[in-house]
Amino acid sequence: MDIGENVRKLSTIAPLLIAGAVAAAVPGIAAAEPVRGPDVASWQHPGGSPIDWFAVRNSGHDFAMVKATESLNYVNPFFVQDCLAMRAAGVSRGAYHYADPTQSPEAQAAFYSTVVLGINGPGDMPPVLDIEHSGGLPPAALIDWTHRYLNTVRTLTGRQPIIYTYPNFWRTAMADTHEFSGYPLWIADYNGQNAPGRLPGGWNNWTFWQYTSTGRIPGVNGNVDLNVYSGAQGDFGRYSNSASPFGS
Repeated sequence: MDIGENVRKLSTIAPLLIAGAVAAAVPGIAAAEPVRGPDVASWQHPGGSPIDWFAVRNSGHDFAMVKATESLNYVNPFFVQDCLAMRAAGVSRGAYHYADPTQSPEAQAAFYSTVVLGINGPGDMPPVLDIEHSGGLPPAALIDWTHRYLNTVRTLTGRQPIIYTYPNFWRTAMADTHEFSGYPLWIADYNGQNAPGRLPGGWNNWTFWQYTSTGRIPGVNGNVDLNVYSGAQGDFGRYSNSASPFGS
């Protein structure tokens, strides 16, 4: 999750451009203030410093994606701390697993699902698979690995996972397969001026767009990835389980 200097410029004008991009992404949606949020990992805790999630929320960010696990033996040491603070601040929570295709997909799905067991309720988004390296697998094997991981997570959590990836990775390592186009897409594309470029894999729309890795927002020390929700899955409150069951 990184990029070059041109994205620094984008991060300053992106809020103005993204409302139009979100409207264009889903036919019939009116231009409005977009639903925005960062994604974070241990890198956003330099020297062990905390993230001020109240400052993040007050700066207009409604959600955040937090790295939970990687492979079979890594848990983000700040995962629980961030999840508790996000809940207190009213930030909708998402959690992602960084895929290691050299290890069992079923075992990784079980590992991830166990770690994130406590964030599958009100205010919590569906599980996320971050797949951005092949582990040396050829496309057919990597496609099979991905199916097995996603199917296991869906069985264990009861929710349809989100796929995070890069266009070039999907077109090469995944042979631009269309087999996953029914899953919500979180696309990392730092080259678009006001929307992602041409989507890979037969996806007709994106659900989340990571548009920079060099964003700066209150509450987070240093650079941070920034994202926007398109509305492709409907009302964000309902998609994130944060809508009141009693209405507004």
